[in-house]
Amino acid sequence: MTARAADRARYDRATAQLDAPVAIVDLEAFDANADDLVRRAGGKPIRVASKSVRCRALLERVLARDGFAGIMSFTLAESLWLARSGFDDVLLAYPSADRKAFTELAGDPKLAAAVTVMVDDPAQLRLIDEARQGGTEVLRVCLELDTSLKLLGGRVRVGARRSPLHSAAQVADLARAVARTPGFRLVGIMAYEGHIAGVGDAVAGRPVRSRAVRLMQAAARKELAQRRADVVRAVRAVAPDLEFVNGGGTGSVQHTAAEDAVTEIAAGSGLYVPRLFDNYTSFSGRPAALFAQPVVRRPGVGVVTVLGGGYPASGAAGPDRLPVPYLPEGLKYDPQEGPGEVQTPLLGSPADDLLIGDKVWFRHAKAGELCERFDVLRLVEGDEVTATVPTYRGEGHTFL
Repeated sequence: MTARAADRARYDRATAQLDAPVAIVDLEAFDANADDLVRRAGGKPIRVASKSVRCRALLERVLARDGFAGIMSFTLAESLWLARSGFDDVLLAYPSADRKAFTELAGDPKLAAAVTVMVDDPAQLRLIDEARQGGTEVLRVCLELDTSLKLLGGRVRVGARRSPLHSAAQVADLARAVARTPGFRLVGIMAYEGHIAGVGDAVAGRPVRSRAVRLMQAAARKELAQRRADVVRAVRAVAPDLEFVNGGGTGSVQHTAAEDAVTEIAAGSGLYVPRLFDNYTSFSGRPAALFAQPVVRRPGVGVVTVLGGGYPASGAAGPDRLPVPYLPEGLKYDPQEGPGEVQTPLLGSPADDLLIGDKVWFRHAKAGELCERFDVLRLVEGDEVTATVPTYRGEGHTFL
């Protein structure tokens, strides 16, 4: 029996009394992935990206482990909810225009002490000030650096379109704007290198592209390390008490941690290890989060149909954004249908061994987005479900 077949047997036994659709997290794999992230971080604390987890119980579990400290959130409303729930170090990773939430933040000393907001434009400071409505709390501010690699005099850009702040001078200018604006305190710098951390460099069947990605990432790491050090030096001249410099992502943990200028690493997807992380040479993890759909039809030889399953991930549309049939091994989509909203045909010889009511296990393309489809996660240890915990959705929250 292969390791994957053994996992399938365990998951089927653990969920035998549960009807599909069902989502699970294998806690042994989850904890092993957490240990691997800590190893790669080389002693620097890891701030957990909540968008990749979207479950308070699992955020609490990982933050109780050595090597993890703080949360990186994705909306301001989520940040306030987490702070009210007892998390005392929440970095909002994206600028917000949520005026109501800013009013709450500026009027509550506990929230203001726990939450750090992201800015990359003086206009964002003005929006926050206008939203205060009498709130006088000093708000913690982090500046985001654009990490993209610019070539040929800026005519070619590699990386996400995030912050407009690319140079040390630009970041330092905004740092001075924060320093002279009452009601704000600059505490951090963030730089997420998505083109390094979030792009696989070993895509099956595409050796030329994989080689090009590795060359690009090597050049980008070298350029960013120097520029990030320059930025931190320039900002510390304005804000000597800067508390943290955040960088990284699951795919670049060990490389970013090696930079002296970086004080903490951001990661989250590496806990669940969705399918997009199968294409990396720098690390390998264990799939920890899966979902199962029930077989409801057997249209013919070598074909079964499961209920639902059309859960595409965000990003540029393409086959890599689709979930993949994982267990039993050897199933694939019908290219004329793909994963559907209410039914998904699956092709392959393993289909002939599946009965009506059996489960087919899938892996989502990205990490936390799976939780937007399920109210609860079943936590599996060995061949038992040992706990059932709510996702954000299960607690009544859909922040985006």
